[in-house]
Amino acid sequence: MKEFKKISIIIPCYNEEKTIGLLIEKVLSVSISIDKELIVIDDSSCDNSTEIVEKYQSFYPNIKLFINKKNKGKGYSIRQGFEQATGDIILIQDADLEYDPMEYNKLINPILENKADVVYGSRFIGGSQRRILFFWHYLGNKFLTILSNIFTNLNLSDMETCYKVFTKEIIKKIKLKEDRFGFEPEITAKIAKLECRIYEVGITYFGRTYKEGKKVNWKDGFRAIFVIIRDGLFD
Repeated sequence: MKEFKKISIIIPCYNEEKTIGLLIEKVLSVSISIDKELIVIDDSSCDNSTEIVEKYQSFYPNIKLFINKKNKGKGYSIRQGFEQATGDIILIQDADLEYDPMEYNKLINPILENKADVVYGSRFIGGSQRRILFFWHYLGNKFLTILSNIFTNLNLSDMETCYKVFTKEIIKKIKLKEDRFGFEPEITAKIAKLECRIYEVGITYFGRTYKEGKKVNWKDGFRAIFVIIRDGLFD
């Protein structure tokens, strides 16, 4: 059985000064059986996000900070994180506290037990807590997941989830190009073509409103549709 020694937690961040410090504290406090490295990719924030991360970095050597000179998008930032990751397992964590780091063990256990190569955290299965927000946003997520499943022949319940976990070997096999939220359907389509072992686990979800800082919008939805069709029909 493969031995896993370290997890790289990729944290794309753009203007999250209200939450990034608490998020880092939560990630650092999680007790897991392998070493952690935190890789924060600041996407040219214009608030105090960068300075907050730098303060934590001065105390914790396992925090790495990389700054995009221009705002490039979540997908671009995650790709930069993948390039810097040294862990055997890679996990994506948003900086906005919508997702709870206390669930890392649940997310990585299928990989540690050699049952999975990829794990998705689903907001729509199991008995976990989730904040009730927008019906149309929920419907849009379900539509994109179903459309993605049609092209990938997977039966995911939440393709758009932030929580995606991969072995380093899987990430090395994938070439990504989407800079914004098209990253989600793109990586899903490409791991489906690898025919690897994919698991889903139920997670808690504390969604926020647009006034509270949510950034995804209807334009990203149309881009996701384009990416699903493009990557579903072509390599």
